[in-house]
Amino acid sequence: MKHGSTLFLKIAVLFIGIPVLVLCIFGLVNLANNPVNPAYDHILYPALIGMYVSAIPFYFALYNAFKLLNYIDKKKAFAQISVKALKKIKNCAITISSLYVVIIPFVFLVAEKDDAPGLILVGMVPIFASMVIAVFAAVLQRLLQEAIDIKSENDLTV
Repeated sequence: MKHGSTLFLKIAVLFIGIPVLVLCIFGLVNLANNPVNPAYDHILYPALIGMYVSAIPFYFALYNAFKLLNYIDKKKAFAQISVKALKKIKNCAITISSLYVVIIPFVFLVAEKDDAPGLILVGMVPIFASMVIAVFAAVLQRLLQEAIDIKSENDLTV
């Protein structure tokens, strides 16, 4: 049962990465080559570049999540390598959120020119989602570190 749940999570991690890969290969390229309004090109390109750059920490975080699941399978969940993987996931989420904070003014300009106020809300979703993941990873990192510390104290007293 333990390997089944981690297998499910590993498959979920893979399936999370597929839509972003498809978006990077087809969606953003199509948007750059065929903009809705060619007058917005100068505003749209920095946002597209930011989205492409944010894919790097996204996939790095997915890779670390996959490694963390492998550590759980190998019964190394309560080790410093797991804490390091959670720290890397937290840092990736903060990086993604920061990148989208930089992108949001360009989204605001496009929304203002196109009269689409909902675009700003859509642009803020990655910021808040990444921050939730960062806070969750930070809490798990701290709890895991405390559990490792308690485990090492118990090992020393025995």
